[in-house]
Amino acid sequence: MNIKITADSTCDLSEALLRQWNISLIPMHILMGEESYLDGVTIHPADVFAHAQNGGKMPKSAAPNLVEYTDFLAPFAKDYDAVIHINVGSKFSSCFQNARLAAQEFGNVYVVDSENICTGQGYLVLQAAKWAADGLPPKNISMRLQGLAKRVELSFVLNQLDYMAKSGRCSGVLAFGANILGIKPSLAVIDGELKVVRKYRGSLPICVGKYITDQLANREDIDRSMVFISSTQAKPGCMEAIKAGLRQYGNFENVYETDIGTTIGGYSGPGTIGIVFARKQ
Repeated sequence: MNIKITADSTCDLSEALLRQWNISLIPMHILMGEESYLDGVTIHPADVFAHAQNGGKMPKSAAPNLVEYTDFLAPFAKDYDAVIHINVGSKFSSCFQNARLAAQEFGNVYVVDSENICTGQGYLVLQAAKWAADGLPPKNISMRLQGLAKRVELSFVLNQLDYMAKSGRCSGVLAFGANILGIKPSLAVIDGELKVVRKYRGSLPICVGKYITDQLANREDIDRSMVFISSTQAKPGCMEAIKAGLRQYGNFENVYETDIGTTIGGYSGPGTIGIVFARKQ
């Protein structure tokens, strides 16, 4: 079957991967000041950072509405035997709800809740494209993705909490204290929600080295087929620390490097870096 894979722009896959696997994205809306922008199309993380550094309020994101999803899916539903759309996690946004309602207009569109964000979602998107290329039927792919969503692990280390504070996701006092003490929090998606799981102290490259050890050392349950390194304006030494950890503990068959997009990067701030992989079945 000729299957089309689509996703929300929050999946943060690189342009090279999108082209290689013929994946199409519907952009999230980014509301900044009085203006509305399209994620990855008319606005990028650097624009958000510049806006915030100049005293502007942090932007807000909004899901595409029902009409937008319907218009986006319609040509693919017509031109392909089936369409599989993978949404950002339903606990983070109304994207899944809107896309599922839009899919009811078609008989060949499958909508999957990734239960994740950023390349945690992207992991499912790329795997779906690979399964489609292998000739698996769409219903089978959809069911496999629902199981895989429970096994994907996304986590990252923040360089600072300033952007989280500006967006209202933590207090300014907490952010100030963390910066003074040199605390670099590690966040992870757990049960479809973003939570702080560890707090590291020291320079960011040292914290990243500790983080990658905590994520991968003595793990026998990891699917080694692929891993993502996701970052936003990575600081000197951090990418090297991640890659050294992957060499020491990983042995992954495929390593993909991606930039964290506007929707998540605008909240996490510059210097954010992390990895995404999946556990074995």
